[in-house]
Amino acid sequence: MARPRPNKKRESTPPAIRQVLPIELQVGDRIADETGEWEVTVRPYTSPGGKNVHARVRRMDQPATAEERTWGAHERINVRRA
Repeated sequence: MARPRPNKKRESTPPAIRQVLPIELQVGDRIADETGEWEVTVRPYTSPGGKNVHARVRRMDQPATAEERTWGAHERINVRRA
């Protein structure tokens, strides 16, 4: 008779950090830089010609602080997906 398999406890791992193009950002993505951790609040959009990407972000520790970030469309950004 076969023995029952032991139950495996799943460890909660933090979300992986990925490098994405700015236009691939999604609402809820988190970006960390030298000024702190930011969360994307509005879907990114490109400027005419598609050379720059703009996204509205807010600070995680101060939700009232929001700003618009701009990246070159070809740049890669380190993102933590929620």
